[in-house]
Amino acid sequence: VEDQRARWERKRSRTAKELLETEHKYLEQLDLVLTYFVTILKAKGTLKPAVLETIFGPLESLYSASHVLSLHLEKGNLGPGLENFCQSLDLYGHYAENLEQANKTLKEQVRKNKSFRRFKKLQETRPQFQGRELEDLLPLPLQRLHQYKHFFRDLLENTIPDTAEYQKLAKTVKSVCEVSHWVQGIFDKRENSLQLLRVQKLLKGQKTQVLTPGRWYIREGWLLVVPSKGEELKRRMFFLFSDILIAAKPCHPLHLLNSSKLSCQAVYPLHQCSVDKVFGHTWSQGGLLSLSFPHKTLLLMSSNQQEINDWYRSLTAAVR
Repeated sequence: VEDQRARWERKRSRTAKELLETEHKYLEQLDLVLTYFVTILKAKGTLKPAVLETIFGPLESLYSASHVLSLHLEKGNLGPGLENFCQSLDLYGHYAENLEQANKTLKEQVRKNKSFRRFKKLQETRPQFQGRELEDLLPLPLQRLHQYKHFFRDLLENTIPDTAEYQKLAKTVKSVCEVSHWVQGIFDKRENSLQLLRVQKLLKGQKTQVLTPGRWYIREGWLLVVPSKGEELKRRMFFLFSDILIAAKPCHPLHLLNSSKLSCQAVYPLHQCSVDKVFGHTWSQGGLLSLSFPHKTLLLMSSNQQEINDWYRSLTAAVR
């Protein structure tokens, strides 16, 4: 037991040391943004207060919270430090919610505001920035949140369970995981919106409405449609979403406007669909999937076994 405790203590002090060192580095980087951008821009009035707020969000509050945490860590007061830090964790969620708008506003100001463009370029050439641009530094808090999760988990694993500090660490790990989940959800939604928009732009015309609230993009790829009456196989592009499957074919390569687009052939709702593998349990011959809808059965084929298995898994999950 004593050996185990000594091992825990060694690992724990190594993690605490690394946490403090990386916290100092993180504070230095935030300080660059606050000193050379936020403070000077406020004093000069180059940007309107609302624009400044949109670009930098709660960065000053995040800096304060981390500064207090580092002071506690320096004194070895992990418990009180974590308790205090947990109160400001929501700031990371709000920062993530604002980040897309922050980047958009920053781009806009660089394009439209000549004096801000000059100022930004001048600040970024300072040696302290080491060739980094403001755009590289803005995502830092969210990268740090990800690191916190691992540091606090490591500390928890190497803390004696029946102590008050263990309870505080467990609470902190839970809070950090909840905020990380919130932040991940924001990124997933954003990524999904981009995928829906991309598919909408790929399809000719506006008849097929891809951009629908609550719809999630799952996958896409070329598959062969097996006709019911001995005609030849048709190669089609399929887009799978959480509620529908879209089949499309390429537009004519010589079409003036739509040569690089796809023409929607059919939209299959998944709420009354069942999926079966007709064959395809061997690795060499690919396989065939049967999709049964109330008024139609669709046979889809691929010569790639892995691909047909992946489609089967994705389709059954989407239908479920």
